[in-house]
Amino acid sequence: MAIAQMKSNINHWQERIDMAAAFRWTERLKMHEAVANHFSLAVSSDGTKFLVNPNMVHFSRIRASDLIELDSKNPDTMNLPNAPDPTAWGLHGALHRLCPHAKCAMHIHSDYATVLASLEDSRLPAIDQNTAMFFNRVIVDNNYGGLAFEEEGERCAALFSDEKKKVMVMGNHGILVIGSNVAETFNRMYYFERAAKTYIKALQTGMKLKILPDNIAEKTASELENYPSDDCKHLNELKKILINEGSDFQS
Repeated sequence: MAIAQMKSNINHWQERIDMAAAFRWTERLKMHEAVANHFSLAVSSDGTKFLVNPNMVHFSRIRASDLIELDSKNPDTMNLPNAPDPTAWGLHGALHRLCPHAKCAMHIHSDYATVLASLEDSRLPAIDQNTAMFFNRVIVDNNYGGLAFEEEGERCAALFSDEKKKVMVMGNHGILVIGSNVAETFNRMYYFERAAKTYIKALQTGMKLKILPDNIAEKTASELENYPSDDCKHLNELKKILINEGSDFQS
């Protein structure tokens, strides 16, 4: 089917393209884990209907038309012929049902963020500009309860009560990042992994950390939150690269 025809037959086409690009680039950065991670995007005004990746499809192959639309209020979702991965439903279904401010959610087991999640103290100190971006904006969950089926998903969703905090370090697991759209959420996820990498590598030196004062860390975080359209420009550039390479992510 031609892309123009697909656009007329499938809802939320631009959102699907953005999601597909995010999947493709996450794999390019080696931040995925086999076929085990999930991204979702709310597509209804109340946030309860959402797009999510199909069950067990590698991030490098996901296309705009592959994404499935689910209703977080539908108790029969796992009986559908195109049922998602059970942990995708447990985590993202609960999140979109209970956290209307979480329009987009990205869950990964990326290397450095997962190392951070594996430390006894999983806090991320402000030691540079990227780590300062997350000052007082991260939830640290120290109560890992196994795979994110519905009960565990609801427990995790309940931790996003403070709308200022849009990253969860899922202790002994990985990270869950939320945002208002795909570009914002992907950008936040990208920079959190970068920040975690800086911190973990700094720890590996064995030298004493040079931690920013709280007022400077908060000032930096606030300035970065208000920086003009960096997230949209980032994703748009990645889409242009994929298009120039002949990727089929838009199909």
